[in-house]
Amino acid sequence: MGTEARHLRPSADELLDALGHAVIATDTGGTVVSWNCAAEQLYGWPAAEAVGRAITEVTVPELSRQAAEEIMTAVREGRSWSGGFPVRNRAGQVLHALVTDSGVYRDGELIGIVGASLNLGAAVRHLMERSSDAAVLLDEHRVVSYASPAVANLFGWPVDEVIGAPITERIHPEDQQAFEELLDADPARAERVGELRVRTDGYWSWVEVAVTDLYAQPGPQAQVCNIRRSERLARLEERERILETVHSEVLQDLFAAALELDRALSHAAPASAARIHNAREAVSRAMRTLREVVKP
Repeated sequence: MGTEARHLRPSADELLDALGHAVIATDTGGTVVSWNCAAEQLYGWPAAEAVGRAITEVTVPELSRQAAEEIMTAVREGRSWSGGFPVRNRAGQVLHALVTDSGVYRDGELIGIVGASLNLGAAVRHLMERSSDAAVLLDEHRVVSYASPAVANLFGWPVDEVIGAPITERIHPEDQQAFEELLDADPARAERVGELRVRTDGYWSWVEVAVTDLYAQPGPQAQVCNIRRSERLARLEERERILETVHSEVLQDLFAAALELDRALSHAAPASAARIHNAREAVSRAMRTLREVVKP
């Protein structure tokens, strides 16, 4: 019975494969010594090809090299590290991953490093797709790595054109600074919401943007932006359009009335000339008020 129980006990490799997380072990120099099935799926490298290579060669994009060195230094100094980290698969695609790196010790001496990683984009995708807001996942360079279907429904942005491009290309030039301040705001703030203009179907529309950090420092940042149309600013925008139209029409009517009064004044009898002149002055004051005070 004892022999049978031992036979049924899962091996270490079977346990690692059952986790569903990509688990990679390296020696202290960063050479891969173990690579489970989930790592094959996430990174696209078969274990037979990944083992023996430098971890930076098979998982770390150029933009993350410095951060990777800082993480490895921390682990070598006895500190575990957990956070968000842009990784690269074999096809060259950069993905957001949630990574935990820890040292492996024997008799108090560091003999290796083990890291577990999970595709963060895949983990949050289902939540994003359920939202009525347009949701985009940004890396530290403001490049979109994921966009929910609502970006097309709300703003007419083709999803395949949004992904891989900087979101700033779709933000009004005058609102770029406000957007950067929103992204760089103190993550401890209870609410990080702002209003700005984005390009939709050839014109600019006011939207409300809420920013959430997927993870905190240290390490490269990734943020989710939930974008919805700003009903408040849309109403103000509509009022401005109406005001501009009314302003123009009223000015045209007053100008036409002024011309009629000028013609009438040129043919008026002395008894009525004063009244026509006063009416002409009143029209002139109204036109000045519209031009100088009531500006659209």
